[in-house]
Order: sequence, then C-alpha cells, then structure tokens
Amino acid sequence: MNQNMTELNELIEITRDGQHFYQHAMAEVKDVELQHLFRDMAQAKTHIIQALSVKVAAHQEQPAQGGTLAGKLREMYADTKARLGDTDAVYVDQLDQTEERILAAFEDALTNAEPDVRALLAIELPKIRACHERMHRLNHGGQR
Repeated sequence: MNQNMTELNELIEITRDGQHFYQHAMAEVKDVELQHLFRDMAQAKTHIIQALSVKVAAHQEQPAQGGTLAGKLREMYADTKARLGDTDAVYVDQLDQTEERILAAFEDALTNAEPDVRALLAIELPKIRACHERMHRLNHGGQR
C-alpha cells in the first residue's frame, strides 16, 4: 500500500473514532438537543469516511474498517468521568478534544499528500473544520 493510501486509511480510522464516539455519546446524554447534534455530527463523519473509502478503493486498496485504540480509550475515559460529574459537559468536552485530533490529522495529511489526495482532503477539510468549530464553540460556552 502506498504512503498516501496508508495515510487515508489512518484518517478513516481517526474519523471513525469520532463517528463511533458521537453515536455512543448520543445514547449517554439526556439533553435532546445534544442528542440531535451528536447524531448530525456522526452523520457528517459517515460522509467523510465514505469519501475517503472511495478514494482508497479506487487505488485497489482495502479501506480501513475499524477505529484506533486511542479513540476507544478516550470513549472509555469519558464514560468513567461522566459517572463522576456532569455527563453532558463531559461528553461535549471529550468530543471537542476528539475533533481537535481529527482536524490535526487532516491538516498534517494535507501537507504530505499527492495532488489527487490533496484535492480530496481540500474538499473534506472544510467539513472537518465546521465540525470542530461547532464542538469547540459548544464546549467553550457558545451555542449549539
């Protein structure tokens, strides 16, 4: 597998971490507006995963099917921390940090990518930034 496809698969895994975490958090929070937001964010991640997977498959490679250990550990940490405090606030904070991780990974990948992969990342990056901004504003006292 060439370096660009390996990098895309890593982005798929990191994005899938976010998708799974939003789906999990949606079931854990009580606030209906947060549930709707988390559903929307999980769907946004699904669309990004699909776009990256199509590119990997177009290069006759197998798209990543799972997430990362770091993503699972963050989810477990949030579950534990939520039992000790404000569940909604804990998940918002941890999902904000997950968005930071996803954004950083996409920005890093953009710097080393070949032109066709760079074009795909340039299309997906505004979606990643929008998700990041939305969670960051929410976590730091903004609106949903």
